[in-house]
Amino acid sequence: MQLNLGKAIAFFDLETTGINVSVDRIVEIGVLKIYPDGREEMLEQRINPLIPIPKVTSEIHGIYDADVRLMPTFKEFAPELAQFIGNADLAGYNSNRFDVPLLIEEFLRNGVDFDLRNRRMIDVQNIFMKMEQRTLSAAHQFYLKKPMENAHNAMADVKATYEVFKAQLDRYNDVEFTEKNGVVSKPIVNDMGALAEFSSFHRIADLMGQIIINEDGDELFNFGKFKGKKVKDVLDSEPNYYDWMMKSDFPLYTKKVLTTIKLRDFNSGSNKIV
Repeated sequence: MQLNLGKAIAFFDLETTGINVSVDRIVEIGVLKIYPDGREEMLEQRINPLIPIPKVTSEIHGIYDADVRLMPTFKEFAPELAQFIGNADLAGYNSNRFDVPLLIEEFLRNGVDFDLRNRRMIDVQNIFMKMEQRTLSAAHQFYLKKPMENAHNAMADVKATYEVFKAQLDRYNDVEFTEKNGVVSKPIVNDMGALAEFSSFHRIADLMGQIIINEDGDELFNFGKFKGKKVKDVLDSEPNYYDWMMKSDFPLYTKKVLTTIKLRDFNSGSNKIV
């Protein structure tokens, strides 16, 4: 099935030094960019993370310190990567929870303000988990009826994700889905906006889901002692909480969103992130 695209969409996958968005680094990235006319472009690069790759991690993706020692750093590669992605929507497997937040963290860490506004994000894993609930290799076997080769190679993973995504559109076309509130719909359609909404579990403000958005458009803390409380109200009543978060080990993008809310509400007291 050819995707019904209003603009390009970039499927991507990261191999990293670990799973902590705040401290871990990218060691390999694969990007497959699909244009509205069906044309495809690929970009693949190993990255010198400038920190050691733990042995247990290397044993998973097969990339060791020696393999990336002479590779460009992310700072050196970032301009080419940002230009290649352009204004494309983003898609991946577990990308909303991990790949997108870590990618944004790397961009911010290296002075590149990669704009997420007007950029839809589709997480193929979330569609899969909601409809079938399994892993990428299992998804490939389930949808394509053949085993996946070269798992944990960035470009192999991203190509498999793209093939699984197209197969999902074919398999679930006109299939009903029942929400927890009993609402029945047919959510799997060849429309990137609808799929971006369906593949997200929450409306989130900060990528990691530590600040979420309720039905009224209010930002809420989604962790700790103020979980469920409006960010604005907490910052008004507990101003030291902002300072604590800014000094703590939260992702840079979470801190950026928190600062945006603080400054916005200080200046206007009305507009919300939507």
